[in-house]
Amino acid sequence: MQIVPLAIPTPFYVGDVNVYLIKEDPLTLIDVGPKTDEAYRTLVEKLGRAGVKLADIRRIVLTHAHEDHCGLAKRVRDEAKDAEILVHQWETGHLFGRLARDQHRDLLLRSGVPPAAFEEMRSMYQEISLLTDSLEDDDYVTLQDDKELEFNGGVLRVLHTPGHTPGSCSFVREANRTLICGDCVLKRITPNPIVSPDPIDPTKRFPSLGEYLVSLARLREYRPTLSYGGHGEPITDFDEIFHRYVRAIDERQKRIMSLIPNEGITAFEMAAKLFPSSISQDVHRFLAISEAIAHLDYAEREGKLSLELKEGVEVYRRH
Repeated sequence: MQIVPLAIPTPFYVGDVNVYLIKEDPLTLIDVGPKTDEAYRTLVEKLGRAGVKLADIRRIVLTHAHEDHCGLAKRVRDEAKDAEILVHQWETGHLFGRLARDQHRDLLLRSGVPPAAFEEMRSMYQEISLLTDSLEDDDYVTLQDDKELEFNGGVLRVLHTPGHTPGSCSFVREANRTLICGDCVLKRITPNPIVSPDPIDPTKRFPSLGEYLVSLARLREYRPTLSYGGHGEPITDFDEIFHRYVRAIDERQKRIMSLIPNEGITAFEMAAKLFPSSISQDVHRFLAISEAIAHLDYAEREGKLSLELKEGVEVYRRH
């Protein structure tokens, strides 16, 4: 099976996103890049270098529905004569903006985010959402865990690997233990567990960090020899990355526990302590809040903290 990485530019600080061409019948793209003219031109150009035209693409598979990964899905599908789009049912970014629904507002205000700060973040993400075209329910097919994507030259097994988002998926070629894992595993940076409503009960938060650790362990069980991430270089030392991630999470847990005052703390207050230079900076503020929420929720589920609701705001306390 021939996997061709294509680095596509994005307007985000993370830099290029990696799109993967599976150069087997049916020709498949895993992720597509953001909806910008530069990304589209680069995708067409790099596909051309690989001897492929957009019209040849038969299948578009999304690791997750963040704008830098899914933005061009609709345009590619239309220009590829109705190629099939596949995405996990727990993803929402291809349907509406990241903070567009009332559940997002409720969850973040409950975390101590001031209403004015939430509205600033929502406004920012309304602009970012323009980097993807919304899909209707009948525009895509649902990816199912443990099912196989069949090609003439082999198969890729679908692995539901929630954490970065609830519906994040990875794909493994078991014949040679090769992974394509989106933003679940990255060479240079630790993926951010984004705050999301729980797909089963949207009044609750999805337990992103706990689920992420389970996903990491699941990928490790395949003993991958080569892992292709959504950003940066391929990974040939999965175990080293795995242990680095676990150490970083343990260290952050200790840091968080050391910052909790006797009177308790909200997730927004913790984000300001952990990331004082990011708490007022556009997209970085949302990522900082997501990180704080994920770690506090994980510590509470591990029995390290208690959680109480005080005047509609969640306060975490040490036992």
